[in-house]
Amino acid sequence: MGAAQAGVSSVDVDKAPRELSSQTDRLIVKYKDGSTVVQGRLGAAIQAQPLASDAIGARTERLQQLAAPLGTRLSLVRQMGTGAHVFRLDRRMSLEQLRELGERIKAQDANVEYVEPDRKMYPMFTPNDTSYNSQWDLFDSVGGIRAPAAWDQATGTGVVVAVIDTGYRPHADLSGQIVAGYDMIADTAVSVDGNGRDNDPSDPGDYSAANECQAGDPASSSSWHGTHVAGTIAAKTNNALGVAGIAFNAKVQPIRVLGKCGGYTSDIADGITWASGGSVSGLPANSTPAKVLNLSLGGGGACGTTTQTAINGARSRGASVIVAAGNENQNASNSSPANCSGVVTVAATDRYGARAYYSNYGSIVALAAPGGDVRSSASNGILSTLNAGTTTPGADNYAYYQGTSMATPHVAGVAALMYSAKPTATPDEITAALKSSARAFPGVCNQCGTGLLDANAAVTAIKGGGGGGGTVAEVEPNNSRTAPQTISAPATVTGSLSTSDTNDYFKITLPAGKTLSATLTPASGKDFDLYLQNSSGTQLRASENGAGAVDSFTYTNSGSSSITVYVRVLYYSGTSGTYSLGLSW
Repeated sequence: MGAAQAGVSSVDVDKAPRELSSQTDRLIVKYKDGSTVVQGRLGAAIQAQPLASDAIGARTERLQQLAAPLGTRLSLVRQMGTGAHVFRLDRRMSLEQLRELGERIKAQDANVEYVEPDRKMYPMFTPNDTSYNSQWDLFDSVGGIRAPAAWDQATGTGVVVAVIDTGYRPHADLSGQIVAGYDMIADTAVSVDGNGRDNDPSDPGDYSAANECQAGDPASSSSWHGTHVAGTIAAKTNNALGVAGIAFNAKVQPIRVLGKCGGYTSDIADGITWASGGSVSGLPANSTPAKVLNLSLGGGGACGTTTQTAINGARSRGASVIVAAGNENQNASNSSPANCSGVVTVAATDRYGARAYYSNYGSIVALAAPGGDVRSSASNGILSTLNAGTTTPGADNYAYYQGTSMATPHVAGVAALMYSAKPTATPDEITAALKSSARAFPGVCNQCGTGLLDANAAVTAIKGGGGGGGTVAEVEPNNSRTAPQTISAPATVTGSLSTSDTNDYFKITLPAGKTLSATLTPASGKDFDLYLQNSSGTQLRASENGAGAVDSFTYTNSGSSSITVYVRVLYYSGTSGTYSLGLSW
């Protein structure tokens, strides 16, 4: 595929209207007596129950008193079909201010079920890149990562992603996306650029003749591997050219560690250290340390002390280390650095959300992402930036590749979106949110971690489950532990149960040392119960109070790593009804 002609876009994605979604001039208040449950042919539904005008008038006046300290006035707009009431403010306020006001309202009125800002939504950003329609991995409803919705929350601004790989080739679709990196290859037989370590991480090519690397190896063309990875992460987007990057407002820091016939662990470890802001003897300080490190590389054997020490140092400096599981169709525990501690190990899926035939798997895999399968069609691979040269550099072009090397930058790109949404996030928080927000596999992917990467859910999760303590609507089907709804705490879940819908399951990743607190508040007179189960279905906690009573429990993860638990809300008896489930730690 040849390079498309560059174009100029009139849309500045940094200034898109979604920035205004952090403010609103409306508030939604749901009173417990403002709705009723109606049993329909396909299940229970909630509909409005009109309140007397004098009652709503008194409540509006009370809301006005509570809002007065914020210097704003409230007026009633209407009652919604769900029974909630919409109030207009006389000026826009931040979502955080309105959430604080909501907490005061709930504290003052026991009849208030929930309060939340009436946020504005905007059309989801769709790039005009000429080959975007070929990037199924970003938007396809079956096997894609749901990137367009994520772009309405974050675009990677302010985040540097280190691509620890073969270096990069200058490319029109990477113009302006690169920050200063380093060539870590000390051995000139590997570097093939005529010198050892220097500040030029450009890729001269990694081609080799037959038997040159080891006996029996066929000849191979230059891969331009690092350039392909870089494009997936942060190709220039909405520039009417080529492909779109996942974190298109992030920057790529190329760290060249792989050359002819691979690369040495010592160079890779120094690359990890320097990229994350650590000191390496003889090298200048890194003026733009990376928050995310992408390692689409690996080999056999256990994780060595050298590599583990470098990874530990990177994590201590606040960097997430994202690593390919490997392409040997074997347990990833046999592949390094996939089997190192503290990394996010990524398996690969095909276009249909099933494990790619080559992908490694196993208990150390955190989650999976699109890696492609080009056996039936090249277009089922991952399209990204490349170079047309077969040995030495040629013209810009694009190509479909497959592999866990292609899956890994999808996760790295989403991690960059997450860090841009929450710059204070820690690597452990990023890992936990990636895992907890992953969606169920559309295809068969055994031992592929917690699920398929979901960019939008991951960004939402790191921001705090819907914006930090926000309200999340229950989404069906979530009637079993094998098909739960993933929730990132803190959050308040609103749902309903009936005689035909008796179970709701919510999947939560509980970090090490944290105590989960769950509180179930049923609608007046309803008898629902609350349970906690582990991944094997063993019951860890139970609260079975009577009709109308609140059920609650706490559970502490006393282990050294995150665990997955399942909160179960059970319909016990009586008629259909709604509930509110508070989850926090």
